Amino acid sequence: MKKILLLLITLSIFFSCKSQTKEEVKDTKTVQTKEIVQAKDPIQLLDVAAFKKGITNPEIQLIDVRTPKEYEGGHIENATLIDYFSSNFKETLLTLDKEKPLYLYCKSGGRSRKAAKILAEMGFKEIYDLKGGYMAWEKQ
Repeated sequence: MKKILLLLITLSIFFSCKSQTKEEVKDTKTVQTKEIVQAKDPIQLLDVAAFKKGITNPEIQLIDVRTPKEYEGGHIENATLIDYFSSNFKETLLTLDKEKPLYLYCKSGGRSRKAAKILAEMGFKEIYDLKGGYMAWEKQ
């Protein structure tokens, strides 16, 4: 009786510990690869030349996150002002199209970097931040 019980336990352990088949390993790798692709950072930092090229597309959204006073002192043509320091900043961002590419800038890159992170958390897919901000733009 003890021998039969021992045999049954041994057989159950043997069959319950089977190794993964090649197909199962391949499926696991595919799932892991998809997760990596989905985790891609939607924020890209662009130099002035790449930013200029990108904003020629009429389908993009161009956002200036500086103050109204800074905007009045000069801005990129067709840019929409959404003041980073405004009390309704996040609510205003929600009026933008999450599916369209979004190009943004500030004076030197600090506020736009913070705004880009907020936009990414809100689910925006393509965010392009101007490296060096409007100061770099003016130098070109």
